[in-house]
Amino acid sequence: MPFKLLVRTVALLVFALSSLAHADWELNMPRGVTDISADVYGLHMLTFWVCVVIGILVFGVMFYAMFKHRKSKGAVASNFHESTKVELLWTIIPTIIIVAIGVRAFFTLEKMYDFEDSSMTVEVVGYQWKWRYTYLDENPDEQVSFFSTLTTPQDQINNLQEKSENYLLEVDEPLVLPVGTKVRFVLSSADVIHSWWVPQLAVKKDAIPGIVNESWTIINEPGTYRGQCTELCGKDHGFMPVVVIAKPQAEFDEWLAGKKEEARKLAELTQKDWTFDELMTLGESVYQKNCASCHQANGEGVPGVFPGLKGSPIATGAVFDHLDVVINGSAKNPAMSAFGAQLSEVDLAAVITYERNAWGNDMGDMVTPVDVLNFNSGQ
Repeated sequence: MPFKLLVRTVALLVFALSSLAHADWELNMPRGVTDISADVYGLHMLTFWVCVVIGILVFGVMFYAMFKHRKSKGAVASNFHESTKVELLWTIIPTIIIVAIGVRAFFTLEKMYDFEDSSMTVEVVGYQWKWRYTYLDENPDEQVSFFSTLTTPQDQINNLQEKSENYLLEVDEPLVLPVGTKVRFVLSSADVIHSWWVPQLAVKKDAIPGIVNESWTIINEPGTYRGQCTELCGKDHGFMPVVVIAKPQAEFDEWLAGKKEEARKLAELTQKDWTFDELMTLGESVYQKNCASCHQANGEGVPGVFPGLKGSPIATGAVFDHLDVVINGSAKNPAMSAFGAQLSEVDLAAVITYERNAWGNDMGDMVTPVDVLNFNSGQ
């Protein structure tokens, strides 16, 4: 192919590809809504353009040499061994570039690990496959704690329904934070290694069992920011999203007061006289949200992987044994999580009542929140 024709063809391909790629630049990392995320973005772009310039220079010289000194022009190869000046140049110049980028990266990392002077602390604990957020307070009775779980409908996951805009990135309880406030995160895990990641905040930190990691953020703009668990934490790893909603301080204070009021009302519900029908209705809701992904909605489980509850010795046996497995987990089957720290006494009582009377189990008994409290206290 003539050289001019080759150049024109390459130019047309580059133009076509750049036109297609110009639409959104979604492949690049986000600039984010925090000062740290802006620093990370700037460092990334600096490194990217340095690589682009180096690539252009190296390939430019290489292609020029191949074209200018090609055999068809009668070029004859020179015989030489080495050049001390050239070797010094290609050692010193890359060293200067790497050191310059390294210095810039050092100052960014120093900021990322500055956890001092935070105004509030949020504990983040990973579970298979949900997050628990606790707003730590000097007064334990004033702490707000809740779980954040995926709400994408199962029909969308099974391709039976059109997928929503935020497919697999929507939760029932987002983490709500105030704008302009330094928030410290302490992260750990209750089972396996997870990783809490929100790109717009430039926060990505592993949650490891038995280890407490730290991170922090100051969000500059109100909005909703989405992320995911980025550690391969087992089956359903892709169903563990993170959603953060940033609110102005006044709106956050109002939200937090509402959550504290909800906690007080939930504590009151523990002493309520529940009816069988009320527990069954609530229990079905709790089961679908927390248990159906493993034991299936029909209670038949997954043969060889997750045991069924329909007609099972646990669901149709002694109430004490049923409470023990749900609250403390199963030593025989590590896949069975301990839900004692994940669900309230009301939810535990409701889901156990539901499991003992659904799918034809029909035990006719019911477990109340007071029964759960008595079990936990050893009575």
